[in-house]
Amino acid sequence: MSEASVSVRLNPFKKPSGEIQILKNAVKVPWNEYGFILPERPVFTLDPLLHAGCYYVQDSSAMFVGYLFRKLLDRIETGGLRVLDLCAAPGGKTTDISSSLRERFGDDFLLVSNEVMKQRVSVLCDNVAKWGDPNVVVTSADPAVFGRCPGFFDIIVADVPCSGEGMFRKDQKAVEQWSEENVALCAARQKRILADVWPALKSGGYLIYSTCTYEKAENDDNLEWAASELGGEIITPENGFEDFGIQRTEHGSLLKAGVVPGEGQWAGALCKTSATSAGTADLQKLFDVVRPLRKGVRKGGMKGKDFVPDADWALCLDFDRNEFHCVEVDRLTALHFLHRDSLVIPDSKLGYNVLTYCGVPLGFVKNIGKRCNNLLPQGRRILMDII
Repeated sequence: MSEASVSVRLNPFKKPSGEIQILKNAVKVPWNEYGFILPERPVFTLDPLLHAGCYYVQDSSAMFVGYLFRKLLDRIETGGLRVLDLCAAPGGKTTDISSSLRERFGDDFLLVSNEVMKQRVSVLCDNVAKWGDPNVVVTSADPAVFGRCPGFFDIIVADVPCSGEGMFRKDQKAVEQWSEENVALCAARQKRILADVWPALKSGGYLIYSTCTYEKAENDDNLEWAASELGGEIITPENGFEDFGIQRTEHGSLLKAGVVPGEGQWAGALCKTSATSAGTADLQKLFDVVRPLRKGVRKGGMKGKDFVPDADWALCLDFDRNEFHCVEVDRLTALHFLHRDSLVIPDSKLGYNVLTYCGVPLGFVKNIGKRCNNLLPQGRRILMDII
């Protein structure tokens, strides 16, 4: 079997000046207009545009979930959508979905990006921050917690934990852990996840269900179970990408590693037909129940008598460049900033400045006279040598 391809997806709301070098000789992903399969793997860590949120490194097969999401948006005419990405870390599907919502509805949407595994939430928060969409809320709650807000969401995306057959090419641990017993265990856990979160989906709302396995018990059978037992109508799969290797199964679309350029993925969708229990499904109740870890983007706050900008504000799509002095820097200076080094920036003014690279904001520094203090969050610094 050939090696997996390397692919990225561009942020349509962060467009750097000039060409993006990693896209040279890249090939478009057929099911995502912003997706590109690269000819080779670059050293992503040393590309400031990645840290600025100009693109996200995502497997091309995983991008198919975003394609299904956009197909569902074609059925919806009004904005104000409330969407839940239930198993969101590290953030690939969240960033794809948020861009699709913003392109379709502008600022009129809410996306809740949830990851129940506490050790994975910090990576999700960082990737959401870099992508820059202020309408994304990050939570870390069990699926059953969302069920306490009946009918709150218009769309739920559930990319559930699975037996991982589609990852065999790149993950030896997935090979070692596979067994028929594990498939049965995963299928049962997936049913529980769907049943727990089901009350949070409104009647007439949509569920996208996906895995990275080829097992029918975890894919078609579980979607059929959800339709039958929970109350839904399966949406007939029509992907139109058979010439690119995507196979139609009974209730979904299957991307098999070695047949498509990326790893393995299965995805299907249904519309909820069962009634939703009566309840108060307002935004404040949701926040009270799930207690967001990240809610919007703060501009900053007072520290003593001084206003200190929030590091994420420079990365936010709402950031106003007129609020701070912006200084364009070269690649090496940008990498020193991302390495969290102290800097000397000749063109900076006293006080807070925003460094930009290829016209895209990277973050804040504070010019204190002879040097600039670096305000990049410690957890986001580049650890590898930059030269």
